[in-house]
Amino acid sequence: MIEIAALRALVAVEQQGSVVAASEAMGFSPSAVSQQIKKLEKQSGVIVLERHGRGVLLTDRGMALAEYGRRILGELEELQATLLADPAKPSGVLRLVAFSTACRGLVGPMLGKLGAAQAASSAAARSGHGGSGLEIRVVAEDPREAVQRVATGEADLGVVHNWHSVPLVIPENMVHEDLCLDTADVLLNSAHPLAERTAVEPSDLVDESWISTPAGAICNEALLAILAGLGRVPDIRIYDPDFSTHIAMVQQGVAVALVPRLGRPELPAGVVAVPVVNPMQQRQVGIVYRKTMTASPSIRHVVRLLQDVAASLEVD
Repeated sequence: MIEIAALRALVAVEQQGSVVAASEAMGFSPSAVSQQIKKLEKQSGVIVLERHGRGVLLTDRGMALAEYGRRILGELEELQATLLADPAKPSGVLRLVAFSTACRGLVGPMLGKLGAAQAASSAAARSGHGGSGLEIRVVAEDPREAVQRVATGEADLGVVHNWHSVPLVIPENMVHEDLCLDTADVLLNSAHPLAERTAVEPSDLVDESWISTPAGAICNEALLAILAGLGRVPDIRIYDPDFSTHIAMVQQGVAVALVPRLGRPELPAGVVAVPVVNPMQQRQVGIVYRKTMTASPSIRHVVRLLQDVAASLEVD
């Protein structure tokens, strides 16, 4: 009899590429994962891993077993998320991963709504009218990492963004639902010659000095795309992942920045936001989850709350 825990370990090794990476994703020690793999080999009579330098590779039969394992684990997850779940009472732990501005602009307000509803539910429970117990744990990650975490089962729900100029690839085992459009403005020091404009075009920005998110980040690639049609590359003087730093640098007059409206704090004195047009700079914000979780009461409940929050925003 092959145990589910052993199959889960093999699938994690296949997805993560090594025993060490699988152990980190699963929250176990490498030795514990190795023991599960050995148990699987004993139970199946199949050698699933072979040494390759300092790492390991799945054998042909190991790859086949991992493919069966993904299917079995997916069906088990779907069973737990539907038939074994009470649709009227979302409960359990839901692992959510979102980019940082979505954490501030969407996830934070959503958690506030959830907390208020659960407080009311708890009061009703004390009066004998039922209650709920949904716990949400949040990790901030860029969209590509968020998609990977959800696809491999490290997270249950992701909030991601997709610049139309920088497509975000969604694996076949996942569902993507749109939430809202988020417009990005160019932030300028109030003394900047363009600060009094109602809008700017890419050609107005070719000679500016920029602060950007790190090279390779989706927002960095979106900035590069602004001037790509003009055959120019932005003069990026400062790289920093935190938009709060971008705002501070603009306030000091040392750079301009492309900063989305979602989760953006109130701009300080000396900083103005000017829309970019032809084209407008917008990203599609959405939700991703595995297809096996489509009918999960917890997923549907959190998605509805996020939709409510998104509908109340003025970011487009």
